[in-house]
Amino acid sequence: MPHMSRRDLLRATGLSLAGASLSGWLPQLAQALADDPARKRHCVLLWMPGGPSQTDTFDMKPDHANGGQFKPLQTSVPGLQISEHLPKLAALADHLAIVRSLSTAEGDHSRGTYLMHTGHRPGGPISFPTIGSCLSKALGSDDAELPNFISISPYTAFNSAAFGPGFLGPRHAPLTVGANNSLQPAQPTPGQQGYAELGVDDLHNPGVDQAQQSARLDLWNTLQTGFLATHASAAPRAQHTVYERAVRMMRSESARAFDLSGEPDSVRDAYGRGRFGQGCLMARRLIERGVPFIEVALQGTGGGVLGWDTHVQNFARVKSLSEELDAGWSTLMVELRERGLLESTTILWLGEFGRTPAINANGGRDHYPRAWSAVLAGGGIRGGQAYGRTSDDGTTVEEGKVDVPDLLATLCQALGVDPGTQNISEVGRPIRIAEGTPIQDILA
Repeated sequence: MPHMSRRDLLRATGLSLAGASLSGWLPQLAQALADDPARKRHCVLLWMPGGPSQTDTFDMKPDHANGGQFKPLQTSVPGLQISEHLPKLAALADHLAIVRSLSTAEGDHSRGTYLMHTGHRPGGPISFPTIGSCLSKALGSDDAELPNFISISPYTAFNSAAFGPGFLGPRHAPLTVGANNSLQPAQPTPGQQGYAELGVDDLHNPGVDQAQQSARLDLWNTLQTGFLATHASAAPRAQHTVYERAVRMMRSESARAFDLSGEPDSVRDAYGRGRFGQGCLMARRLIERGVPFIEVALQGTGGGVLGWDTHVQNFARVKSLSEELDAGWSTLMVELRERGLLESTTILWLGEFGRTPAINANGGRDHYPRAWSAVLAGGGIRGGQAYGRTSDDGTTVEEGKVDVPDLLATLCQALGVDPGTQNISEVGRPIRIAEGTPIQDILA
């Protein structure tokens, strides 16, 4: 049997959300997950392509010229301040651990994206997996109806390898929803009642009915059985596993997680009508159905710039992005808390680097990996604090310096995954999920 891509297979079989059989439903999935003492943990990576300005979000410098136009806002935690444009997150600060002392080695978009997603600098013979592939492998199940790793609105043009499974292989690749691989900013795709429309990529209904779909699947199974009987190596079986799980997902009741139309308008509006807000809502629905790792990107739209890459018009752009971030992230945490799922869900807010404390001649901020911020929240995290400290002008880390391996090791530990867990690379070398040391002061 010739090699078929996932896209070719699903086009041939006519699988789609619209054409799948979705009879019945299991009520109160979220409560069942919350009540299960053996429940596994979930992770949400909120990815900020372009590199967000720490000085205008989580490490304000109001008493210095570098501080810029934004005012600090007192959070629910005494003495802890963040941007005035993040008021809803400020009210949830008891769940946040702000790392203000990240210091990394890559100030290029491509290299920084790879470093922060894999914990390794690019180059060399090893194709390192993205952290989502590693953690979904550790936390997930081969029997799950939905993929263990789902990436919503990923922007992969900077470095596509940073988002892939690397040496772990295709069975640990993410299912993507609403991917944007263009060098241009993502444009809004208004769907029902003006909400951004997010659909599973590379799946569509070619206009065949259920009987035809079943017949095509029977033919595919027959061909696959014969092919695997004479090709029993790892690669064909891995490919078969990917396709088989795709078929199972599209026929499952759990696939309804991708259809947001049944959510009340009040809920959808609380998250925000854009791609990020609706992506956070989808993340909540996926967590309720047991998906262990979800990545949601906030690229924003328009403005003549790419996401958080604010070399010009920094303040107008960051204000707009912060409003999207504040609505989507805060509502996600509130809804997870109400459903008893925040304690088992760890959230990481992260970009590829920070931005210069000094404001350039164009009213923007440039790339700056020397001293910047990330935020951890939710399950396994000791919230209500800022860890580490930068100088008064924001240019250097003065206390608690953190590199990406330490940050990823902390994430692993919060999720109950040993960061020293090893996977074997394509060159036969064992590779730890994270090479750093967990930050104990951040862990609950």
